[in-house]
Amino acid sequence: MLKAGDPAPDFSNPDADMNIVELSGFRGRDLVLFFYVRDDTPGCTAEAIEFSELEDDFAKLGVSVLGVSRDDCIKHGEFRDKHGISVRLLADKEQTTCRAYGVLQDKEVDGIVRNSLVRSTFIIDKQGIIRHALYGVSSRGHAEEVLQLAALMRKGELN
Repeated sequence: MLKAGDPAPDFSNPDADMNIVELSGFRGRDLVLFFYVRDDTPGCTAEAIEFSELEDDFAKLGVSVLGVSRDDCIKHGEFRDKHGISVRLLADKEQTTCRAYGVLQDKEVDGIVRNSLVRSTFIIDKQGIIRHALYGVSSRGHAEEVLQLAALMRKGELN
């Protein structure tokens, strides 16, 4: 698991429009990277909508927001359009980014071990350093909590 002070692992993933998004493209800008289980499930939908509703507030702080799941670009596009989600959603079909950020874990369900994604969020500063690593978060109300952490982080930067 990653922790505050660790360098954020680089990533290169396509978004819902199949444009490649890389961590290096956010140097000089703070970034919220949230990992969610699957498109169009109740909790993940609520989380993505809440981040979208607060996107302007994050932007006022100079913070970009990206969501990542193991769904493909087409599913992301359908999910985005169906629910009016404005934050960019990245596809990690190969699970490379999920592994790098330590958000996958084996869980036994009905005697079968499955590799599951743990809902997690990372706040990454302008230099690419993780300032907050939040594993096992709940979906509802989480975006507001992350906004508050980002605001506190920015205040600390300005003092």
